[in-house]
Amino acid sequence: MAIKNAVQFLLEVKSEMKKVVWPSYQEFVGSTIIVLVLLVVFMIYLGLIDAGLTRLAKYVFKYYGGY
Repeated sequence: MAIKNAVQFLLEVKSEMKKVVWPSYQEFVGSTIIVLVLLVVFMIYLGLIDAGLTRLAKYVFKYYGGY
């Protein structure tokens, strides 16, 4: 019974994969470049936020830490 279900599943997967509209190579490359650029922008943004909060925390603990 399990083998019959597996075969049916694979036949349905094959049928659905024929319906997929795949992007062209240029669309693929363009989308990849956009994703990589946005990744770098967010890395820089989060890095600056992290550095700023780190400096703020050091300042607060240095002057108001109670030690």
